[in-house]
Amino acid sequence: MTVDEYLAWSERQTEKYRTELINGQVVAMAPELVLHNRIKGEIYIALRAAIAAGKLPCEVMTDGVTVRIDEHTAYEPDALIYCGDRLPGHTMIVPNPVVIAEVLSPTTAHTDTSAKLIGYFKLPSVSHYLIIDPNARTLTHYTRDSTPRVLDGGPLRLDPPGIDLTVEDLLGPTN
Repeated sequence: MTVDEYLAWSERQTEKYRTELINGQVVAMAPELVLHNRIKGEIYIALRAAIAAGKLPCEVMTDGVTVRIDEHTAYEPDALIYCGDRLPGHTMIVPNPVVIAEVLSPTTAHTDTSAKLIGYFKLPSVSHYLIIDPNARTLTHYTRDSTPRVLDGGPLRLDPPGIDLTVEDLLGPTN
């Protein structure tokens, strides 16, 4: 299945559940733990506040939108930052994300740290890939041009798009 076929298929589904397209195959995503969902909310709030503080023409989006990796692979990240003209409300694909964030879970840890890491950086627009480990309360910050950094606190600069926040902002309060 191609990404375009997958999106058309997704729109026709009467029962909605979360999926991704991986190498042409529809893969169902498992239900989330409450902790996973809380951290996704913290990520959204922190990124949105940082964008507002910087007065940037960017938008934060959560899972539910699709990032096309290639003709047969499309992921649904936990959160992303898109900069540019406001996207039409009817679109399902977010082109040119700048920042991608994934929260690890027992069922996604391997894919998030391998295939998705490689896939997201196939996109020229992606400058930062953040992997949040809710159990270890750490954030691994990947960029195109440096060694990944594992952080458990402190400041975090994401440029582009030009925002400053802290690891604690993204992790939120404990449990």
